[in-house]
Amino acid sequence: MPIIAMPLVAIAAVVLDFIFGEPRRYHPLVGFGFLASKLEASLNAPMKQNLATQRFVGTLALAFLLVPFTLLAYWLCQYSASGHAVSSFIANTLLLYFAIGHKSLHQHARAVSAALNQGDEDLAKTAASYMVSRDSSAIEPIPATIESVLENGNDGIFGALFWFFIAGGAGALLFRLANTMDAMWGYKTPRFFYFGWAAARFDDLLNYIPARLTAITYALLGNTKLALVCWKTQAPTWDSPNAGPVMSTGSGALNVKLGGAARYFGEWHERPVLGAGNPPALNDIERALALIRHGVIMWLVIFLIITLMIASIAHA
Repeated sequence: MPIIAMPLVAIAAVVLDFIFGEPRRYHPLVGFGFLASKLEASLNAPMKQNLATQRFVGTLALAFLLVPFTLLAYWLCQYSASGHAVSSFIANTLLLYFAIGHKSLHQHARAVSAALNQGDEDLAKTAASYMVSRDSSAIEPIPATIESVLENGNDGIFGALFWFFIAGGAGALLFRLANTMDAMWGYKTPRFFYFGWAAARFDDLLNYIPARLTAITYALLGNTKLALVCWKTQAPTWDSPNAGPVMSTGSGALNVKLGGAARYFGEWHERPVLGAGNPPALNDIERALALIRHGVIMWLVIFLIITLMIASIAHA
């Protein structure tokens, strides 16, 4: 597929996602997650395997899940490109469409806002629990939702767009599948600490550049000076090397204070403070979503400009 068509594919995929959102039934990622759960249940035996074996088996399981689907996506894009430009356009568009979760992020976050507007705190906590992996009864819905919006802006949107720009539909799919594996196996629990090591490290690798580009995006579209200060001073204190820059910069861009204590799997964890200013209010959820929307538009415009420049140089 000609490089000049790549931003058009990205725009088409974003529009498809905006109109239809994620498929309600038969979503490929749901089937992939089911397969991953079955494979993990059959291979992961932390009580019977030593630590090195757990790590080795987890690495093989990750490769078994990622390699075939990525190669299939690559073959589909190449086969379509060799036949007809329209087929290649459709194949890449659908792969990117399945890899991004722009509308679903808005739907989940706005479900929390709607519950709070109705005065239903318990419903808001339940809605927020669908976005974060912490205990629903101890969730503070507003900050938890904003944290999830900022982090998933990278994991579910900008990261997929970045790898699409680099490697087409197959690259976007690889990123989303790897991110899904990290979400399923990347926990620091006795069951997954070693088995999920490869999934967590591979996601860190794929996310390294996109996370920092996402942080720059948040900074440019919000309180730039404060966002950059928070990135410099707060990101190193966060456990995740990629979530740290994204969430600290996003918090600073919105001029709100996030982080702090949270309960995971029945245990309280005192997390570093992110951002500055006051704790977030209800309208800050919509402000965080606007940061994502404006960032997507900015990325698509920049990608279009870059491809036009490359095309003009190639034809010079």
